[in-house]
Amino acid sequence: MPTVLRVGPYKFYFFSHEPNEPPHVHVDREGLSAKFWLETCDLARNLGFPAHELRRVRTIVVAHREELSEAWYGYFGTAS
Repeated sequence: MPTVLRVGPYKFYFFSHEPNEPPHVHVDREGLSAKFWLETCDLARNLGFPAHELRRVRTIVVAHREELSEAWYGYFGTAS
């Protein structure tokens, strides 16, 4: 489970066993978890984050999208 970014209380990571899904990132904070697709920065799943905090987290994903995508493709390789 490579951690690719930390911003404040948020840990951004992906699971090493998910290479067949579209590029995405998981975000955790104190028992809360969310998943965002990197191409669109859309929310894929939310487990506990309140809406106002999801907006904040999405802003971070958008701001670091290129870095997160590079980490994804650096780990899994380019799409075939």
